[in-house]
Amino acid sequence: MSNATVLEDHRTGGKPLLFSFELSQTQFSMADSLSFAWHWEDTLIAGQERPLAVASDPDAMLIEACERQDAGEEGVIDPFWATTWRAASGLDRFLDRVPIHNQDVLEVGCGTGHAGIAALLRGARVTLTDGVEDPLQLVRLSLSRLGLHADVQVFRLGEDSLAPKKFPFILGSDVTYLRTLWPELLQSAAEHLTEEGQLILSDPQRLIATEFSQWVKDKPWDYTEHTVEMDDDPEHPIRIMVLTQSRQ
Repeated sequence: MSNATVLEDHRTGGKPLLFSFELSQTQFSMADSLSFAWHWEDTLIAGQERPLAVASDPDAMLIEACERQDAGEEGVIDPFWATTWRAASGLDRFLDRVPIHNQDVLEVGCGTGHAGIAALLRGARVTLTDGVEDPLQLVRLSLSRLGLHADVQVFRLGEDSLAPKKFPFILGSDVTYLRTLWPELLQSAAEHLTEEGQLILSDPQRLIATEFSQWVKDKPWDYTEHTVEMDDDPEHPIRIMVLTQSRQ
């Protein structure tokens, strides 16, 4: 199939998947390789509405993953990446305060890539990563549609390394939801941050992230906290946690 405005196959249960533009051959190849339904969603990124490739039914994907886990299948990862979290929007807005222009930026647990794309649009050189490949396929579609270029690759916290590459900024949206990830997050950050680099995390004031903010205080990291008020729900701002390695 050449450039197309409609896809119709097993991913959508036979229903047409409509696009408001024509896919290039490369974009069509990327879209056709996806094993789940997806669509373009107009998303406020770096102050403007822009199309972002997102999963169409995150709840169904999570239910399927749970059923596979219950059936004893190993290596099935909960697809929390499939949802575009408010924390990414808050981190996007916070980047207005961060001097990332012409800087190297690493996003971990990028999901649909909102924060990393926001950094790209502010002039940073960005590496977008996630622990699994599926969300990265959406990220590549979004980058292609927006005419942006970035490194996109699988990166598992505490396991993989991008050495000798180092970054003055590492971003993470809603990546503190599992206690078991905390040591791996700090391990990866320590390995990949420059000497005065910043690990910038966002979350929607979850209790588990509050626990993380207390846990990290007796680690060799300096911690500061900020809030970003969001237009969709001003009474529930996004928390921003900025960590730098202590010089002690």
